[in-house]
Amino acid sequence: MSPLLIIMLILLVVSGVGLVVFILLHSGKGTGISDAIASSMYSTQTGTSIVEKNLDRITIILAVVFMVSLLVLMVIYPHGSISA
Repeated sequence: MSPLLIIMLILLVVSGVGLVVFILLHSGKGTGISDAIASSMYSTQTGTSIVEKNLDRITIILAVVFMVSLLVLMVIYPHGSISA
């Protein structure tokens, strides 16, 4: 296995797991995990909006990293040509 393949696979797995975690942290309609955490940490509404903005930013960054690593793997190793 080439070092590029290993790096891309690690990026793909880490960003995929991170996406799942951070998407689950988003609040749906006031009943999400982030509301439970934010309500205990911040007593004002401005703190909650800062937490939500940071969750949005991290989620977008992870989604971009996931897509780029997936596209790089698709270009470098088309049609499942990875051999062990």
